[in-house]
Amino acid sequence: MSKAAEQKKAVHWSFWLGFGFFIAVVVGLISFSVYFFNEMSQDEKVPVTSIKVEGEMPYTQHADIEQALDAVNLSNFINLDVNHVQQVIAKLPWVYSVSVRKQWPNALNIYVVDQTPVALWNADFLINQYGQAFQADSARLTRKLPAFFGPEGSEQTALANYRNFNKLLAFSDLAIDELVLTERFSWQLTLNDGVSLNLGRENRIERIQRFVDVYPQIIEQKQENQNVDYVDLRYDTGLAVGYKTVLDKNKQRA
Repeated sequence: MSKAAEQKKAVHWSFWLGFGFFIAVVVGLISFSVYFFNEMSQDEKVPVTSIKVEGEMPYTQHADIEQALDAVNLSNFINLDVNHVQQVIAKLPWVYSVSVRKQWPNALNIYVVDQTPVALWNADFLINQYGQAFQADSARLTRKLPAFFGPEGSEQTALANYRNFNKLLAFSDLAIDELVLTERFSWQLTLNDGVSLNLGRENRIERIQRFVDVYPQIIEQKQENQNVDYVDLRYDTGLAVGYKTVLDKNKQRA
């Protein structure tokens, strides 16, 4: 056999020996990975021992999340389904959105964003900043909210008009305490000074503007023992004003 042939044969065997070694290493790594995963997947091998909760939570309390997590099996980090954890926490009444991620080797990171309530809705619900109704414990509210009443499905319409009305009323240092949208889509407001406005169904913005323009005159025309009770704006040009008598508290005590 020539020297060139011997060198070629040596290179050939070196290639196959190297390739065989590479295959053996790959098979070994795969086998170890499968073994490791199977071992770690057994219950209580790698439990979740650290839970970090962050976010914008003026209403949801950490105790609420801890109680919700009681329904989740946290005994195995590998098998833990973050989507399931997310669904469980998202069911909490004040939660608007939640994200959950696992952090090796044993941590669970949870980020919660609460609803932003802007009004009460039909006494039993609240409305968020997007005009979506939700139900939660109003006792946790940190400020007084206006009360909206209206047909089911009219939440966004009520909120949009509330914002438009309030922009105009703000020029007179007034705001809406209560907004009622009837079944016939007629609008009635109660302001923060106790005055009721009947806007009717049409030309609502124009009627609010008319009220803002003449309200100082209405105040001037009332008698000393009177307050403005209501203003009916369901007219093309004018309006009707009702006054109520204010009882003297000193006379009542006497």
